[in-house]
Amino acid sequence: MTSVPTPIPSRTQFVLEAIKHRILTGQLTPGQALVETELAAQFGVSKTPVREALKTLAGTGLVVMNQYKGVTVRMVDADMAREVYDVRLLLEPEALRRSVRRGSSLDTAREALERADAATDTAQRSLANREFHRSLYVRCGNPLLGRMLDEVRDQAALVSAVAWAANPSWEREATEHREILRLALDGDSDGAARALHSHIASFVQRAFPEAQGEGEQE
Repeated sequence: MTSVPTPIPSRTQFVLEAIKHRILTGQLTPGQALVETELAAQFGVSKTPVREALKTLAGTGLVVMNQYKGVTVRMVDADMAREVYDVRLLLEPEALRRSVRRGSSLDTAREALERADAATDTAQRSLANREFHRSLYVRCGNPLLGRMLDEVRDQAALVSAVAWAANPSWEREATEHREILRLALDGDSDGAARALHSHIASFVQRAFPEAQGEGEQE
């Protein structure tokens, strides 16, 4: 018999989404301790849903559980950025190419860009940018490819949140987003994929220049 995944209880899901939101919008910063009792008091729940939420977040790479240091928000360094963005460079442009060739709707991407332009703070902008990128690959026609990109999506957002805190280059990224969308709407699948590849590569090179691999330095 095929096992059925156990659904996450509603309280755990609530705590999970709340903590994730705080991490990805910079309210909880890399290295910050996540204390079960404090979080339980903040959310008005027992420690059990908090503990389960933190375990799930550890599985997605957003937090680190250490026997001696407890639970902390994952630190972002050049190695971590390179790993996450290598995966994006390998998969995301191809997923966009397939989405365009399939004639998939890009209305969600357009709406996400509009929300990013209208954002009044980094948190809103970050969430809109995450939705923009996801809308480019989610209709690629290969659910497994989409899920693989979903798995690194939150870690990529954590990298960008740290990078923006040091160097708020979101206006440049917004311009690049508009060009990617223009090419995709024109049906230029290869051009859109190349623009997306350049967008992803240039961001991590600017934010973490030491993250370039040996092959990129030659």
